[in-house]
Amino acid sequence: MVETSVLVSALAGLASFASPCILPILPAFISYISGTTINEVYQNASSSSPDKQSLAIKRSSKLTIFLNTVYFVLGFSFVFALLGVILNGIFASTGNSILIVLSSIGGIMIIVFGAYLILAIRVRWLNFEKRLMTSVPRFKTSYITSFVFGAIFAGSWTACVGPILGATLTLAATAPGAAYNSLLAYSLGLGVPFMITGAFFSQATIIIRKMVKHLKYFNPIMGSMLIILGVLVITNQLNLLANFPLSQEIINLQRGI
Repeated sequence: MVETSVLVSALAGLASFASPCILPILPAFISYISGTTINEVYQNASSSSPDKQSLAIKRSSKLTIFLNTVYFVLGFSFVFALLGVILNGIFASTGNSILIVLSSIGGIMIIVFGAYLILAIRVRWLNFEKRLMTSVPRFKTSYITSFVFGAIFAGSWTACVGPILGATLTLAATAPGAAYNSLLAYSLGLGVPFMITGAFFSQATIIIRKMVKHLKYFNPIMGSMLIILGVLVITNQLNLLANFPLSQEIINLQRGI
């Protein structure tokens, strides 16, 4: 179950990245934390001037965007890793009987998170957001600002990412021995696509625009998957997920790391 929970957490991180709360605003957000605007990036990228100065500006913009994205990922990864250590410290010495009770409670909570995702698109008062980004001060060094943004991002609530992160934290609490690895895997699942987007910003923006029109299916699909996950946790059948195609390969990769 330990290795499976790590796998599920990594996939949950990837799902958070592809959620309607993050994906559509990602290009604008990355350019914002980098201290530039999308228009400036596009002007640099589309410049047809052959002189070296124009080429240097383009490369400088790309590097700035990528490095700020890396610091942003480090910010929320630090918070998630810290949460993993705390959960491990709290529940590591818990007896098996209590862990069984925790699994039952955790499974119910995950089912509730799944139902929330499905209902949030229909029940307006459930579809709220807690955003702290606008209150973050800007530092002289954009990398520090990006790191702080990342740390605050880890504690921000959005209607479609919050339930996924909540389910991940709940799953980590039910398997405290893997809490740190699970939340680190969640950070990787969320952070690696962020860094790829930062590294290939122009190309990624085009792909994201094509993906956005399909996001209307995200909540019902992800909500249904969380409900199934909750049932597997309650029945202690989470290891069944390891039988899916490519699951074992991913677990073996995690073992090697």
